[in-house]
Amino acid sequence: MFCQLGFSHEIGVIAGPVEFRSDFGSRNEEATNLGNSGIGIGLIHYISFAYTADCNCYSTDTYFNDHFKLRSEISYNYTRLDHHGFWVAPDKTSVNADKLRAHSGAAENFDIGMQLEYFPLSIRSFQAFAYRIAPFVSLGVHYTSYNPKASTRYNNPNPDAYGDIYDQSNLYSHWFYDYNAGEAPYPINIDGGSTWSVVSSIGFRYKLGVLSDLMLDLRWQYYFSDWIDGFDHNWRNYDRKNDWLVWLNFGYVYYLD
Repeated sequence: MFCQLGFSHEIGVIAGPVEFRSDFGSRNEEATNLGNSGIGIGLIHYISFAYTADCNCYSTDTYFNDHFKLRSEISYNYTRLDHHGFWVAPDKTSVNADKLRAHSGAAENFDIGMQLEYFPLSIRSFQAFAYRIAPFVSLGVHYTSYNPKASTRYNNPNPDAYGDIYDQSNLYSHWFYDYNAGEAPYPINIDGGSTWSVVSSIGFRYKLGVLSDLMLDLRWQYYFSDWIDGFDHNWRNYDRKNDWLVWLNFGYVYYLD
């Protein structure tokens, strides 16, 4: 009875490129999406309900045990952020365009959370090498601690303002219409903070050996805040969406015996 109620453990590492979608640039421009790319790494842990290590036996044969795993994760991602695309194209020669080109930042995030992974094919059959590839989808919630960065290289004629990211004269003037009207906060805030996020992914495992798998995982993560990048200009309903990212993970998973 004890082994029927138990479970086994798996540990792993993940790493891969991140595309961070924020208020830098225009969200729908590929120059922004591809230009603001970074890297993510993480440690993962799985609870598998299909196998019980305590008694070296399979657990109760239920649909849930044979098709779901619980994944815990601690991860870190970093993305340098710049303005790309139409508003900073070479033919844009205005002062505002110069201010955009000079403004840069970074999104730095530490995550901890859990996801429930669903495997359409049998986990037991995958373990028995009935097939080498096991696809999965997942959904979960993460708690994120964010620590954004921001700077400007704008050559401000006022030497006291040069390099000051909190000086309005260094930043794109249109961002301040709502701010000066009292309808929005100052568009820059790099104090950092914490928030929740929803995480969903699709991927597959490749059976490398009896106790090891390779994994490919494409993640979408949506934050419940628009300050993850330290920037929220809220200008006239443009770019009012919260920050989010896409992360392609390559991973290695080891089964603890």
